[in-house]
Amino acid sequence: MAAIFKAAVLILSFGFAFVAGLDFSKTGYDPKDVESEDSLRALYDGWAAKHDRLRRSPGEKEMRYAIFRDNLEYIHEHNKHAQDYLLGLNQFADLTNDEFKSLYVGTKFARRRERTSFTYADVTVVPKSIDWRWKGAVSEVKNQGKCGGCWAFSTSGAIEGINQIVTGSLMSLSEQELIDCDTKYEKGCDGGLMDNAFDYVADNGGLHTESAYPYRAVQGTCIRDTLNGPVVTIDDHADVTENNEYDLQKALSNQPISVAIEAGGHDFQFYANGVFTGPCGTKLDHGVLAVGYGTDAGKDYWIVKNSWGPEWGESGFIKLERNIDAKEGKCGIAMEASYPIKKGPNPSPAPPPPPPAPRPDVKCDFKSSCPAGSTCCCGWSVFGFCVSWNCCGLDSAVCCSDHKHCCPENKPVCDLDNNRCLVSQGDMFGAAMLKQTAAQLSLEPYQDQFRADFRPDEKDSRFHASE
Repeated sequence: MAAIFKAAVLILSFGFAFVAGLDFSKTGYDPKDVESEDSLRALYDGWAAKHDRLRRSPGEKEMRYAIFRDNLEYIHEHNKHAQDYLLGLNQFADLTNDEFKSLYVGTKFARRRERTSFTYADVTVVPKSIDWRWKGAVSEVKNQGKCGGCWAFSTSGAIEGINQIVTGSLMSLSEQELIDCDTKYEKGCDGGLMDNAFDYVADNGGLHTESAYPYRAVQGTCIRDTLNGPVVTIDDHADVTENNEYDLQKALSNQPISVAIEAGGHDFQFYANGVFTGPCGTKLDHGVLAVGYGTDAGKDYWIVKNSWGPEWGESGFIKLERNIDAKEGKCGIAMEASYPIKKGPNPSPAPPPPPPAPRPDVKCDFKSSCPAGSTCCCGWSVFGFCVSWNCCGLDSAVCCSDHKHCCPENKPVCDLDNNRCLVSQGDMFGAAMLKQTAAQLSLEPYQDQFRADFRPDEKDSRFHASE
C-alpha cells in the first residue's frame, strides 16, 4: 500500500498548469495538499468535517478516504493539463462514480412526449449572448438531495422564469408539490418528465410557492388542496425542435428553457468551472434549466442551472460547450428541450375563510346563562324548581349532587368523598373534580317592564322637589 501511495504522490506532485479564464482557487485543494500522506489526510479530515462525514466507523472512514484519494488523483491529473474546464472537490468527493449516478442521476420514466409546435420558429434575430440571471428571472440555486426529483426543479425553474418575464415578480416555486401531487405519469423521487409536469401545472390551476409547500426530498402525501395560495399559473407548454441548437438559442433568447442532459460522467461529477468540453453522451438522465448562452475566448457555451446546491460547479451552474458538430448538442442538451407558455397575470389569492361564528351562551333559564362550551348545573332548587344556576366549564358535563362540582362526560361518576371523577365505580385513577361557578344573571328580559313599573309619574310629588 505504501509503495502504491508513493507512486500516486509522484503522479500528483506536479503543480497546476495555469490557464487564463480558469479559476484554480475553486478546486477545493492546493497542489501542496497531495505531496504527502499527512497533508492528504489533513485535507480529507477538513473536507469530512465541512460535509458532516466524521461520524463513521473506522472501516467506513478508511474506505471513504481511499475513494476520496482516488477521486482527488483523477481531479488533479485532469487539472494539470486543463485547457477549457477544471474539476474540483465538492460534496461528491467520497463517492465512486457508480454511487454518484445511483444517488443523483439516472431518472427513470416512460418517455411520453407529444410533439407541440415551436412558438419561436419565426424568430430571425437573436442576441449574441443572454443571461437570465442578470435579468432577474432565475431564483437561487436549490439542492434536490438524494431524491431523483431533478425534473421538478427544471420545471419549477422554467415557470419561475416565464412568470418573472410576464409579471415582473420572481417567486420561488414548490418542487415538493410536483413530487407529491403530479403522479399520473411522474414517479416522484424516481424520475419524471418536464413536459408532463407543465401539463400538470396548466391543468391544475398553477403551482404554489416554495414557502407554502416546502421541499422535503422525499415523496409524500399531496396537500395542495389544503393551501390557499398564492399560485403561479401557466397556459400551456411547447417543445423546442429536437436536435437543433439554433432553435434552442431562439427559445432561450426569450425565456429560460427546461432541458435534459446526460450528467452521470466522472468529469460532470466534479466539474468546478470553465466551459465543459469533457466526455458525455446522449443517454438523458438529468433534468436541468438552460438560463443563458455566451462565448468565452472564442468558445461558445450554454449556461445551465443545476439542482445539486451552490457548492457544485460555478456556484451551482455549468457552462456547457455550444455549437458542436453533434446535432444532439453537448450531453444531449438539444434533444428534449421544452418551455412553459404564460399569457397573463396570476389569479388573485383566494381570501382566507371567514372565522367561525362565535358560539352563543348556554341558556340555563330565562334569566341565567353560562359561557359557550359550558354546562348549566342547578345550584339551589325549591320544590324541584331551580332558582339559582351554576356553570361547569365543560361541554355536556355531569353535575354532581353536591351542587358545587362537576365531571367530564367521559368520567361521569362523581366520587364526592375523594373529590374525583371516575369512569365507573371502582375506578382506581379518575381525574380531579371541577368546581362550578355562578351563572350570569341577565335582567334584560325584565328591563322594559321595570321601566314601565318604575317610570316617575309627572304628577307624583314623590319624584319632584317640594314646591
